[in-house]
Amino acid sequence: MTQEEQVYQKLAELGIAYERYEHPPVPTVEDAEKYWVGIDATHCKNLFLRNQKGSRHYLVVLLHTKKADLRAVADQIGDGKLSFASPERLLTHLGLTPGSVSPFGLINDHAHAVRVVLDRDLKSAARVSFHPNINTRTLVLARADFDSFLAACGNPVQDALI
Repeated sequence: MTQEEQVYQKLAELGIAYERYEHPPVPTVEDAEKYWVGIDATHCKNLFLRNQKGSRHYLVVLLHTKKADLRAVADQIGDGKLSFASPERLLTHLGLTPGSVSPFGLINDHAHAVRVVLDRDLKSAARVSFHPNINTRTLVLARADFDSFLAACGNPVQDALI
């Protein structure tokens, strides 16, 4: 079963409805923006980070228009310096490759080791969008359903002002 199919299976198990949009590969938010025109959702940027020691990993989810201040995020979550994790760490912890980072990768984190940090500004979103672990599709789901998905994954989740 592909990564994408696993996402659809998990959403079906949880009774989560979604809309699916296809587009060419979009490894960055900038590449994706032109394909999001007309899609009614709050689009997100997903950053896979590690602390300085490499002992903790974070999936930071923020509005796609924001630039994350990693120092401020580290201060808010109570960790030292944060930096982007390597492609090897991304594959090990979320089963993903660069350009397809998504909260849906949490289905591959059976140890629940990755900590999720959500932009507080996402609280007001009615609908959010993410790749289904492949960057040629975008899924849109209700924010409440996204919260249900996160709860089912079992990873620690916290809000931050990003």
